[in-house]
Amino acid sequence: MKTASLKELKQELENTPTEVLLELCIKLTKYKKENKELLTYLLFEEGNENNYVNSIKTIIDELFETINKTQMYFAKKTLRKIVRIANKYIKYSNSKTTEPDVLLHFCKKMKALNINLKHNTALHNIYLSQIKKIKKAIAAMHDDEQYDYLKLLTELE
Repeated sequence: MKTASLKELKQELENTPTEVLLELCIKLTKYKKENKELLTYLLFEEGNENNYVNSIKTIIDELFETINKTQMYFAKKTLRKIVRIANKYIKYSNSKTTEPDVLLHFCKKMKALNINLKHNTALHNIYLSQIKKIKKAIAAMHDDEQYDYLKLLTELE
């Protein structure tokens, strides 16, 4: 089966009746959890971005409590899982401030773990890659917004 292009899908959706669109949305949410999460964001969370960011931060906080600090292998696995979950929620949002907010929170929590990042290359690389992502997200923002985030970023570095 050949997948239709975005333009073809958009044209077809414009010509589809509302009842059929509703059925298609419900069918999409049945098959993948990510589709259901995206639809939940679009319907309930998109209007209040601050609450959405705070809920992501809460999820991150809960996951940080489960980190096994005694064995670095398991700490690394859990941190990668947290990054994966954070990135999934970030991509749902259209706001440019969501990514630096969430990733700055992640980096603050990672620093608060009191794990020496210099001695563990994998953990240090996770931290540095998040810092790079924050810098890239900040660079895409308006100059007025950049100042506040750059100030927070320099505190982390």
